Parts: sequence; C-alpha cells; structure tokens
Amino acid sequence: MDKQEFRKRAHQLVDWMADYLEEKEKYPVTPNTEPKTIYNQLPKNAPEKGESFDQIFEDFEKIILPGMTHWQHPAFFGYFPANNSEPSILAEMLMSTLGAQCMSWLTSPAATELEERVCDWLRDAKGIDSSWKGVIHDTASTATLSAILTAREKASHYQINEKGFVGDMVFRVYSSSHVHSSIDKAIKIAGLGVQNLVRIPVNQEFAMIPEELEKAIVEDLKNGFYPLCVVSALGTTSSTAVDPIDEISKITQKHGLWHHIDAAFAGTALLLPEYQHLMKGHEKADSYVFNPHKWMFTNFDCTVLFLKEPQYLVNTFSLTPEYLKTQLDNEVNNYRDWGIQLGRRFRALKLWFVLRTYGLEGIREKLRNHLKLAKTVEGWIIKQDNLEVLAPVNFNTICFRYTQADLSVEKLNAINEKWMNEVNASGRAFFSHTKLEGKFVIRWVIGQTDVEQKHLESAWVLLKEKLQSIL
Repeated sequence: MDKQEFRKRAHQLVDWMADYLEEKEKYPVTPNTEPKTIYNQLPKNAPEKGESFDQIFEDFEKIILPGMTHWQHPAFFGYFPANNSEPSILAEMLMSTLGAQCMSWLTSPAATELEERVCDWLRDAKGIDSSWKGVIHDTASTATLSAILTAREKASHYQINEKGFVGDMVFRVYSSSHVHSSIDKAIKIAGLGVQNLVRIPVNQEFAMIPEELEKAIVEDLKNGFYPLCVVSALGTTSSTAVDPIDEISKITQKHGLWHHIDAAFAGTALLLPEYQHLMKGHEKADSYVFNPHKWMFTNFDCTVLFLKEPQYLVNTFSLTPEYLKTQLDNEVNNYRDWGIQLGRRFRALKLWFVLRTYGLEGIREKLRNHLKLAKTVEGWIIKQDNLEVLAPVNFNTICFRYTQADLSVEKLNAINEKWMNEVNASGRAFFSHTKLEGKFVIRWVIGQTDVEQKHLESAWVLLKEKLQSIL
C-alpha cells in the first residue's frame, strides 16, 4: 500500500467509523453465532500473495462484524463498560500513526512529560493527596500486580528480587471476599501462593469489616505469618461495594502493611466532589488504581496507578542495561522503571484529548447523568412486584433479581439465569450476572458514553416481556 492509497483508504475508514458511531445502536448488541463460526470462514493458511484492501474490508464486514459484541452500544449493560469517545478514537489514530515506543524520556520526551502532567491533573481533580504521583499502565490487573510486587520487595528489602524466596517467611495478603479475581492472579504471579490470600468477611452492604481484618492480621502474627498487604475495594466488581478506606488505612499503618486501593471502575466517580469523601484516609495508604478506560470515555487500554512513595515501585522494577542508560536518567521519569513492561504505548495522548475536549465539567455532567439514570432504574425495579434490589446502588450498577417467597434459592437462581439469557439472546440488550450470598442476580450497569433514558426504557420493556414469557 503506497501513501496515495493509504490516504484514500484512511478517508474511507474514517467515514465508516463515523457512520458506525452514529448507527451503532442499529446493530444487535451481541451476535447470534455459534463457536467456530467465524474461525471456519477463514482460510486455513495465511495468503502467499497480498490481497487488495477491498477484499480485506469486504471480509471484515461479511465475516468479522457479524461476530462482534458491540461494547459501545447504548444497550450494553453487562460487565463494566469499556466506553470510548470521539476524541479518544482520534488520539488512538495519532498514536498508531506516530508509532512511538515511549519507554523512556529519551525515546519520546513529549510522551513522558505529557504522562506526568495528565496524571497530575487527574490526581488533583480526584482529590488525591498532592504529594502522590501517577503512572499509566495497561490494565488494573497489571497495576495491582505491580503494587503487590512492590509491597513484597519493600518488605524483603529487595532480597526476593535478588535471591528469590529464602527461609520460611510466608507473606499474607488480605482482601474482602468480594475482591476482583485479578487479586488472586497477582498473588499467584508474585509467588505468594493463592492460599495466602486471606478473605475478610463483609457486612450487609458487602463492604469489608475492619474489625475482622485486624483480627485476621493479629491471628496470622501469632501463627508466624508475615502480614504484607491489604487490597481494599472502592467499588467491588460484583456490587460496587465500598470498603471503609480510612479505618483500613489505620489498621495497615498500625501493623506496617502496604495498603492498595482498587478503584478500577468506580474511581472515576471521584472526579465528582460529592463522592470524594469515599477516599477519606487514602493519604495513609500506599497505592490507588483506577481505569479511565472503563467509565471515563477513554479507549481501552488505559489505567492510572497512583503511589504515595513511587521510589519503592521504581526500586522494584528498575533494571537499566548499558544500552538503555542516558545522561539524563537522574533528571527525568523513565516510566519503563514504573511497571512490568519495557515497551510502552503513548496512552497519555488519549487522556489528554479526552480531558481537554470534555473538560472536567463535561465529564462530570455525563457521570451525574449516569448516576441519575441508575437511580431511575432502581426506582422501577423496587416498585415492581416480585423484583428486588440486592445491594446498595452506590454508583451506577444495579443488582436485581426475580423473587418469589415459595421458591427455593436454587429454583430462583435457575429462573433468573434463564431470564437473563433470554434477554441477551434477543440481541436488543446485554446484561451480566453475579452471585450475592449464593443468589443469582442480574447486573445492570449504566455507563455507556451515549446511553439515554430511552435505551433504559426499551430494556425495561424487554426485561418485563421476557420474564412473563418464562414464568
């Protein structure tokens, strides 16, 4: 493809992209397809000779598009969103065109300094202590792993990095029973052993009970374990429960544990001043993560990890072979040393585009609208006979189910699962589920960039239709 054809095809694709954004709700939210349907339409071998763009794009529309789940659809209510926006998409185009490898200041000075600045912007806008510093990672899974590895190395005086695990020291990590599965994975990768992840009981609102946390720490100390880290949740995945950050921070300070705050989804709400009280006590913690790629209109992937004392993170990951050393290393941030990856994408660019295009005021307006819509939906459910909300609606996620007094939990679980599957099979809306105290509940997450009340009303009609059809 020469530059002239590239220009032509780029214009063609931009027109298609703009059409897609305007017409995305005309697609089924989820595809009606069976496993291997797409795979079996593709040739067994890679082409020996190059093919034309027209052929490639025709197959994209004929084979790939019909098999896509449309995450940007306004009726995508499942999981947490991975919403995007026009300015973020445009920035992604520039990122791909520049093709920069932003591992250090020398390899892309502007990328490094823009990253530092936009992280400072977000820190201040969210009410995080002004002494903290941020770094952009790909996902919260990676950022949380980085925090746990840092806690491990700080506690071992970096000896595990140097010598591996020696002796009989057994580290313990604590979280609520509703913590995200990425914590389990991080414990495994960090070599701590998933059996050393201690699940702390939760209260009726599914938030960690601080007294139970301290009890577990004290018990482990008596039994010769080494309490290392507490992972608290500011918005759990199942129900968006909020752990008591301040009380947990006091306990971790008292016992010398690292405190990592996982606010992957709900952390965006801290851009609203009225939600910043949820972070009370964070200044006594050590790290905090949130995903702009979930609810801040920024294309996946983009995670921001904030640290009270980033030198511990840098000391954990810094490894500078001779070919990467520069004369400026002591004057700049080389973000390759702030996480696992050496190679880094220019993610700060899309954050910059989003923040400047919407402004904090525009982002807050959208967030408040989503929160208002969630309360509207909660009201519909509460007023409906035989429906119940099973968790506090702290943000924009509603956990609900069908209930009937004379039916067992198992029977109700089967009904609710069938109900959700019937709705999803229609292609008109998409929901996901969780289990709370053994009860199958449907999660209705309202966070898409362009979601409006009309989309909620249509989904509500659909839900009631499908429920009637299975009862």
